[in-house]
Amino acid sequence: MKNSAIAILFLIFASASLYAESNSELVEKGNKAYASKYFQQAVECFEKVVKNGSEAPELYYNLGNAYFKQADYSSAILYFEKAKRLKPGDEDIEHNLKVANTKITDKIDAIPDFFLVRWWKGFRNIFSFNVWAIMGISFLIIGLGLFGFYLFSSVLKRRKFAFWSMLVFMTMMAFSFISAQSQYSSVSSTKEAIIFSPSVTAKSSPDANSTDLFVIHEGAKVKVIDNVGEWSEIKIANGSVGWVNTSVFKII
Repeated sequence: MKNSAIAILFLIFASASLYAESNSELVEKGNKAYASKYFQQAVECFEKVVKNGSEAPELYYNLGNAYFKQADYSSAILYFEKAKRLKPGDEDIEHNLKVANTKITDKIDAIPDFFLVRWWKGFRNIFSFNVWAIMGISFLIIGLGLFGFYLFSSVLKRRKFAFWSMLVFMTMMAFSFISAQSQYSSVSSTKEAIIFSPSVTAKSSPDANSTDLFVIHEGAKVKVIDNVGEWSEIKIANGSVGWVNTSVFKII
């Protein structure tokens, strides 16, 4: 029985290793195809990796670039947005996303946030929520170490230094965890999508015969507020709200 269990475990780990190698080979093949300007082949390789369950900002970024080179701007924007969610604040992702957005029809002016909200979002998006969480744990460990030094040190100056340093690191820990939680909540609670139909008319209710409200085009980014059957209520950057068929967009 033990030998059988070991053999089964070996097969599981071997399969996982082959799976990882397969993804690695696909990424390498995709990168070579992109470098050789075989952009469709690059897309096919990267899409296979995504379908295998892999998720990484670099993968989405490369896929967005490959789609952009084929003038498929909706797909390019979709994957640049996916990359941005995993790695906010990355200059290359931000730049390419802006360039891709210049290629689409709709130029919707967003409602500006209050300046303090803009400041907080800018600060929060310096790092991803994973990095903020790691920083918070690191600051916590250092803070606890300083607290221990404060308790057991017999020299008054060292105790004072340890105490004030501990307060600084604990404050940094609190900011890191708050930033991580805020960014994670923003990403997980906000359902956004990219329009993939050439032209979409938003309706006043989830009914094809209801009043037309506004028209949006492929590549536009929307927030998905609600779903009723095959219809979804969306909100665009300028605050307008309407209903569209769920089939016209893809979730970021």
